Amino acid sequence: MKNYKILLVALPFMLIACSKGGDSPAPVTPPVVIVPEADIAFKIEIPASTEIDYTKIYGAIGGSQAINVNITSALPKDGVTIDVKVNKDVDNTSVFTNNITSTTAASNAITISSLSPGVLSTATVVVTSKTKSANTSTKTFKIAAK
Repeated sequence: MKNYKILLVALPFMLIACSKGGDSPAPVTPPVVIVPEADIAFKIEIPASTEIDYTKIYGAIGGSQAINVNITSALPKDGVTIDVKVNKDVDNTSVFTNNITSTTAASNAITISSLSPGVLSTATVVVTSKTKSANTSTKTFKIAAK
């Protein structure tokens, strides 16, 4: 009987000791770090490594002119597109178009062709991120074949 009384007194303590206890908190997942994409920045070089003066008329020798589109900002992870359009100033007709649909190169050589001697034209170069289409930059310059 003595053992029975000890068992009755000890049983509630054993049951409490074996209880589930408090719930452990769910593991905290770290927040996703989003690195913002750098704004597109570039320069047009004629010849390579020499940025043009965008306020002056560039005189091309002959009917074509090689340009270099040098992207100076960090390149987006998916690359960029480069659109080059040249229109005559007199009637806004298209002289030349070129679309590089995807590049991850910082330096991009393009040859503008079909320039007519003595005809002033405006060249427009647009560089757009493939990752974020709102991230775009545009530069224009005047060009005429001699």
